[in-house]
Amino acid sequence: MLACLRTAALFGVDACAVNVEVDVSFGLPSFTMVGLPDASVRESRDRVKSAIRNSGYEFPPTKITVNLAPADVRKAGASFDLPIALGILAAAGVLERRHVADLVLLGELSLDGSIHPTRGVLPIAAAARRDGLAGILLPAANAGEAAIVSGLDVYPVSSLTDAVRALNEPTVKTTPVAALPVGARPSTADFADVRGQLLARRALEVAAAGEHNVLLVGPPGAGKTMMARRVAGILPPLTFDEALETTTVHSVAGLLSPGAGLITERPFRAPHHTISNAALVGGGSQPRPGEVSLAHHGVLFLDEMLEFSRHVLEVLRQPLEEGAVTIARAARTAVFPSRFMLVGAMNPCPCGFMGDPRRACRCTPPQIARYRDRLSGPLRDRLDLTVEVPAVPPELLGAADGGEASAAVRARVVAARVRQAVRYAGLPVRSNSGLTPALMAAHCALDQAGRRLLDAAVRRLALSARAYDRVRKVARTIADLDGAQVVAADHVAEALQFRMLS
Repeated sequence: MLACLRTAALFGVDACAVNVEVDVSFGLPSFTMVGLPDASVRESRDRVKSAIRNSGYEFPPTKITVNLAPADVRKAGASFDLPIALGILAAAGVLERRHVADLVLLGELSLDGSIHPTRGVLPIAAAARRDGLAGILLPAANAGEAAIVSGLDVYPVSSLTDAVRALNEPTVKTTPVAALPVGARPSTADFADVRGQLLARRALEVAAAGEHNVLLVGPPGAGKTMMARRVAGILPPLTFDEALETTTVHSVAGLLSPGAGLITERPFRAPHHTISNAALVGGGSQPRPGEVSLAHHGVLFLDEMLEFSRHVLEVLRQPLEEGAVTIARAARTAVFPSRFMLVGAMNPCPCGFMGDPRRACRCTPPQIARYRDRLSGPLRDRLDLTVEVPAVPPELLGAADGGEASAAVRARVVAARVRQAVRYAGLPVRSNSGLTPALMAAHCALDQAGRRLLDAAVRRLALSARAYDRVRKVARTIADLDGAQVVAADHVAEALQFRMLS
């Protein structure tokens, strides 16, 4: 007998529908699987056989052929275990419905018949809703993730026996989704803990208000890492669409906790400087998202930025410029979203003490030049703000009162983002950092004094065309923080001071 069920395969953050066709016929006992399965799918034969027997069902001692269609799409992962097992039981007559075309089935089987959670449930559920299917049957631990998609019945199951019962006696069990807590932020990391560093705090506020990239330069122990880890706390709350995109990326990467629904806090990623190209931007034979995509709608922090390999830093160009990473493979091309705020931290020289009045720098000018050359000109142009972070004076370290709290800074950042949202309503940008040259002509107009100042700075500082545009974007953000409609000369002057790396 022939049974047909539906499941899905992942490629990037997109789901591709897969039909599982199982034929149980007379012949010598065998288990053949076709349809371009990889090693992890071929291994499911042993898991499926043991799970069926240990769940109290008889495994058919006949010829079994499983076809995963379409045959030109490579199937990877253990989520095909459950649909294959249910297909065998349907073909053997245990399931009353041999053709289950209105549900998507997925889950990894244990040898005792229990069902483990799988990755990529959210994009699969979204694809099922887009294709007009009625529901999804999946591991109970993934139910909250799938229930984010409205209009889709969710059947959470914990074992193969539960799955058979759910298909033979369909009763809709849906898992409610918790409301998105607007404004919720962790309270453990606050800017009130930072002593001094007024200029660096101002730079991070400007960067957060316009979603700009920022580089912190200072000696060890000046507070660069401390401040960078507090940037996510001053960013605006995630909107529902942003939370949905962020959750999708983490779902594909398999990083969601069991039972988790929407991610409600902006991600903060801080990879080690030994990271590889593929780990940073994504890759693999079956492309997986990298750190730049896991930081989507959040912060990517590169501590000791110049300790990263130069070829690793150079792969940041595309995501910083386009907000997405394209990974081409022979069969298909995967596109991962990667619109993040980059925060880098570096020492001013190899020893770290250049400009520190308390400790002498031991580096020679050629050593300093070679050290700073690790950050290429094109990548340097993509860093909108550069700020020096000097060592904190001893008298400030013991001060009883810290700086301004994150809540106050976040209020100004949110107000600036609201002004940008109103200004760019209906346009394909959401913040000043995403402005195109055409949009800058309309929304980043400078007054006469500001134009003269910027023209003089271009000649004196030898700014590139990209740097020229980024100064205008930062000046527009500073004007938004001030509530000004026109970008004035003082806004341009403040933006220019964040372009210089001494």
